Amino acid sequence: MSGALQAVFMNQRSFGSVTPTVEYLVVAGGAGGGKCGGGGGAGGFKTAAGFSVSAGTTYTITIGGGGGGGFSCIYCNVNYRGFNGSNSSFSSITSTGGGGGGTRCNFAFSGGSGGSGGGGTREGAGNGSPGSPGTGNPGEGFNGGSPTLTGCLAAGGGGGGGAVGNNGTQSAGGNGGAGQQAFDYIFYAGGGGGGAQMNFITRTPGTGGSGGGGNASAPAGQGATNKGGGGGGGHATTNENTNGGSGGSGIAIIRYPDTFFAAVSTTGSPTITINGGYRNYKFTGSGSITF
Repeated sequence: MSGALQAVFMNQRSFGSVTPTVEYLVVAGGAGGGKCGGGGGAGGFKTAAGFSVSAGTTYTITIGGGGGGGFSCIYCNVNYRGFNGSNSSFSSITSTGGGGGGTRCNFAFSGGSGGSGGGGTREGAGNGSPGSPGTGNPGEGFNGGSPTLTGCLAAGGGGGGGAVGNNGTQSAGGNGGAGQQAFDYIFYAGGGGGGAQMNFITRTPGTGGSGGGGNASAPAGQGATNKGGGGGGGHATTNENTNGGSGGSGIAIIRYPDTFFAAVSTTGSPTITINGGYRNYKFTGSGSITF
């Protein structure tokens, strides 16, 4: 930078100041739904204003990926619950990945615990033992739903950032728990819908970008990218083509009033906008910000 340009730059910065605090949204990766089973739990949802920052300090942002859908191997007698999502973080703030949906093919798997809990499912045919729903972390999300105890094998929905997952019914998997609306007016962290046996009614994901539950005619839905939604559960049979849906990746958004300086630098290619009186830094991949 030439001396003249540097003088102009320094003069421009002399008219403002570094923001002392920021508002943040940090959403973790959603979990995968279970094969023949429960909806995946949504990634943890955390938001707050008044987080203190310092001039010249670099703050690291990590964006968690969504967990893979549950599956089984009939030749090795192995059943895998939907995989948990990965954590997202901004500085010292960490949101926990969602808990995987329970998988049922030869025996029960309970839903996994995490930011929000995965839906539970039930073992075997008939009146097999139920698997319990996974639990969500207080302040991040809610528990998954329970499966039916009688009738068809319908699994519970995954928990969401704003509500518990719904229980399975006699004819349908449970709806995914609703997500939460953030300061950008978008809903994030909805739980995945639970899977249902054969051609019974399937259930929808929770508001916030999660996957719907599948049945014998429809595959499980995938969690939406950068919303932290849980994947849908596959239908409740042993068909090898009905694995659970994958969870969606997370996101982080940092904002503060546009009367303060722009950040000195960022990495990770965030989307930077100014609207509504705020500077907004939206990270869909890991990176950093220096104020």
